[in-house]
Amino acid sequence: MMMEIEEVISHEALPLLSLNHVSLLVRSVWDSVRFYEDVLGFCLIQRPASFNFHGAWLYNYGIGIHLLENESIDDEDYTMNITRPINPKENHMSFQCTDVELVKKRLEAMGMRYVTAVVEEGGIKVDQVFFHDPDGYMVEICNCDNLPVVPLSSCPFKPKVGNLNGMATYAAKCGLMEIVMMENLSAEMMNFSF
Repeated sequence: MMMEIEEVISHEALPLLSLNHVSLLVRSVWDSVRFYEDVLGFCLIQRPASFNFHGAWLYNYGIGIHLLENESIDDEDYTMNITRPINPKENHMSFQCTDVELVKKRLEAMGMRYVTAVVEEGGIKVDQVFFHDPDGYMVEICNCDNLPVVPLSSCPFKPKVGNLNGMATYAAKCGLMEIVMMENLSAEMMNFSF
């Protein structure tokens, strides 16, 4: 019996706009809220009252963090997460920053353990700081925007650029990141109250 493999010629991306939120199971919602507020600068926001489980929503930097309390996390798992080594190669969420040295000083002042790494590519350096949240989730703070985003030639699709207030003509002269920044700026300007 011969099996045929259908080759997919073209890929059309889903109509995605951006990353909305990250959802995390936590041992204590309020310990995690304090961490994300005090360490990372997130703000507690309202979540739907119809939810029948304990949790909290936070927001800043254009992204949400949704915390869901998981009562099945026992003390042994919790202690293991806090004391395990910080490994930059584990799953993590990463936040862009403007001053990595200031981040390190603030973490030291709070008595938090962290490790650092430097990525070098073509004479460009990226500084990274890794640490755990109260539940052992890895957080990275970096200046990763130092590295240009370069699509690989094997990329099966090209990012689509919409026409927001005549931005299509702007797209011919600028890169994708510049277009996204201009679209975000336009959207934020519409939210100003005078």
